[in-house]
Amino acid sequence: MANRSVVVERRIAAPAERVWRALTDLERAPAVLSGVDAVEVLSPGPFGVGTRWRETRRMMGKQATEEMYVTSSEPPLRYVVEADSQGAHYTSEFVLREVGPEETQVRMVFTAVPPSGISGLLARVFGAIGARAVAKTIGRDLADVAAAVEQGYGTV
Repeated sequence: MANRSVVVERRIAAPAERVWRALTDLERAPAVLSGVDAVEVLSPGPFGVGTRWRETRRMMGKQATEEMYVTSSEPPLRYVVEADSQGAHYTSEFVLREVGPEETQVRMVFTAVPPSGISGLLARVFGAIGARAVAKTIGRDLADVAAAVEQGYGTV
């Protein structure tokens, strides 16, 4: 199976700085993202390259916990999170672009790189139905972030 990517974009009625804070505030993620049940931050300090955490979320009707780590961070415009699970490597890239003084376009690209010869889980996750489920989950996450920042999250 080849690498598979899902791309989801959303405009959010808030400046990029506030959107960035909502996306990278790991400790408050379960309060902002309806699909996230828990986050355990594993590294000290502010969000940036090297930040690690365990995230527990519901996906396709099941609960799973994955360890994630930041490999690139360019506040407040771009960051990359990676994870390894069951032999597959996952990359999530978030790109924020201000399209007005109070509006930000967020683009999230989720890519899965399967190990050689894998079937089963990855086939289910990234078959046509799985890709739609991943896109729906990402869309819900971005809608949750939009709702939070548009209702004042991150304002002083």
